[in-house]
Amino acid sequence: MAKIYKVTLTDEERRDLSELAGRRSGKSLPVKRACILLAADEAGGKGWTDQRICEAYHVSPRTVERVRQRFVMEGLNIAVHGRKREVFKEKILDGEVEAKLIALRCSDPPAGYVKWSLELLAERMVELRHAERISRESVRRILKKTRSGLGGSNLG
Repeated sequence: MAKIYKVTLTDEERRDLSELAGRRSGKSLPVKRACILLAADEAGGKGWTDQRICEAYHVSPRTVERVRQRFVMEGLNIAVHGRKREVFKEKILDGEVEAKLIALRCSDPPAGYVKWSLELLAERMVELRHAERISRESVRRILKKTRSGLGGSNLG
């Protein structure tokens, strides 16, 4: 199969990759990627086949393809070190919601119940519109964090 993304390194890039591969542990991901690029270099490097690269560095053919593609499409730095992840989960349960949950936990349980359960607390928080949604696991974590758990000891 013909290679879609061909790696052609400059002398400076080749020197930087050799330096990186020489000063770090051979198991680190950037070192493996650097070695793959050096081996795949068609200009002044080894010019190995993908199969030989896979065998030498114990990676899959798809890994070699992805490293080549990143190098051609996004440059040397991203090909070696990867993209910075910018996935930040917005926190829905702030301190105010936690305080309301703890206050609810300290109050008497509804009629027909001897004590609060995690499910019951989660349902009541939504009913009272203190939270748009909340899982029993979130309730458990908040109560554990604040030492207001549903264990055997009484609060008071």
